[in-house]
Amino acid sequence: MNGKGEFISKPQGNNSTAPIRILLIADERRDGRIVYTLLMQMVQSVPFVITTLQHIDGALSQLSEPYFDLVLLDLSLPDCDGIHTFNQIHTQAPKLPIIILSSFEDTAAAIEAVRQGAQDYLVKGQIDSRLLIRSIRYAIERQRWRLSSQTEHWQHQRERELSLLEQLTNYQATVVASKLYCNLPLEETVSAEFQRLVEYYAQLLDLAMDQRQFRVTHSIGEQMRGIAQQLGFLQASPRDVIALHTMAIKPRIAQMSSVKAEAYMEEARIMVLQLMGYLASYYRKFHLVAGPRPDPTSVEIHHELS
Repeated sequence: MNGKGEFISKPQGNNSTAPIRILLIADERRDGRIVYTLLMQMVQSVPFVITTLQHIDGALSQLSEPYFDLVLLDLSLPDCDGIHTFNQIHTQAPKLPIIILSSFEDTAAAIEAVRQGAQDYLVKGQIDSRLLIRSIRYAIERQRWRLSSQTEHWQHQRERELSLLEQLTNYQATVVASKLYCNLPLEETVSAEFQRLVEYYAQLLDLAMDQRQFRVTHSIGEQMRGIAQQLGFLQASPRDVIALHTMAIKPRIAQMSSVKAEAYMEEARIMVLQLMGYLASYYRKFHLVAGPRPDPTSVEIHHELS
């Protein structure tokens, strides 16, 4: 046992395999000690680092850092019970494989936890050391496969969406019509101004993600309205809005993990619809009704965002 409350196994022989880092969350006075003993029976063949906790708050704090390979979770903790226990752990660490330790009375909750994302459940009193180790290894491999499959799916979906957006901006009939009516793309006619709007729109997307993640509030709506007014003054078409949107999101999501990129794309879909709506409102007000258009230099847009 080291100073951090961890036990580090030392297998016999020249085993260079990286240890499995396990977080055991169970009532130490009862089931936690039994599971710990079962793991100790395999200490000579399987390298592992095991950290034991028995309260949900301490476990959530430990899971704030990506250190562990797997969680062994008892649904009956001193301060939390049932499926709510799993939900809290899974929300805090959605990528970690979780094995549920259940009693006969908790079987229904354990099955529900598996439906919601747990890798396996084991009934206490029917576990031996070999079954436990096999379940741990299978759970880790299945979770790796699941995450890999999700990554491939999200990447394919993201690439397909970006491809469709680019096809819309380069659609031949739209390009020909724009040239026929002398309504060339803004990225060609006012490239510097258009690029400035792209960069500002990308900053607003970042703020939208900030709102989603940290439950804070930013004045995004008014700033989006300002962008729409500037686009309207430049006589932007829907094609220009799609081009602005695509140019803003493409370099950002290229640097993100699949999970973050998926969330970013969800926010971006909402944002581009809002921008289209604001632009349509601008044209309805200043074109269909013969009213004076505002000077775009009078539109207040805060380019310095904190």
